[in-house]
Amino acid sequence: MCPAERRAGFGSAPISYCGNGDVSDRAGEAVRRRRAKFRAWHRGMREVDLILGRFADAHLDGLGADDLASFEALLDVPDPEVLAWVLGEAPVPGERDTPLLRRLIAFHAGRGAAAQG
Repeated sequence: MCPAERRAGFGSAPISYCGNGDVSDRAGEAVRRRRAKFRAWHRGMREVDLILGRFADAHLDGLGADDLASFEALLDVPDPEVLAWVLGEAPVPGERDTPLLRRLIAFHAGRGAAAQG
């Protein structure tokens, strides 16, 4: 237990977290991953739900902290913009052109090629 422990209730069991990199931090990161996966599947535009949700199912658990933060930031982008970037209908703005987004686009392109072949 960390000296300045803080508790946050999620569901029926409280989760402890503190900033010293211990097991409690990993529990907090697990909550972030579950939230991100839920948000990826429940955006509103079904096409983007499928693109982001499938990517999240396949890769979210293995993402590092920086890529997880990039994915969370991508979840704040409006659906039509994400869809246009992934389908190649619009250029990705420089500030949004991250390794994670390129990985997502490649993942989607690979699924499309597999479905056609």
